[in-house]
Amino acid sequence: MDAIPTDIHEGMRVVDKAMQPIGKVETFRSTDEAPDAPEVDAAGISPVLERQRNDLTGLLADLFHPDDGLPREMQEKALREGFVRLDAEGLFAADRYIFPEHIDRVDDDRLVLRVGRDELLKA
Repeated sequence: MDAIPTDIHEGMRVVDKAMQPIGKVETFRSTDEAPDAPEVDAAGISPVLERQRNDLTGLLADLFHPDDGLPREMQEKALREGFVRLDAEGLFAADRYIFPEHIDRVDDDRLVLRVGRDELLKA
């Protein structure tokens, strides 16, 4: 998939490539650009992240938890391409980041991935 699906929502169930439940959508952000018009800002954003910031540092601080340890280049990739933050199931399971290339499809009320949980970047 080239972009975060437009019909995604917080709380949506997420399953891996084996159709095993791995968690729920905690938050998400769509790409900064409209695919057919790169000059157009078309970001779709989770209601949790609606507060606007007009500087990159402020935006990164709003989108990513300080203790994530997510490298700056991955944060910038997430802003460019969009991302989903997975609230992972399981007592000791780490939350993860899902990028457009990890997504296969939206099926009913499920986000279906083309990879397993272990192939996702830990939050």
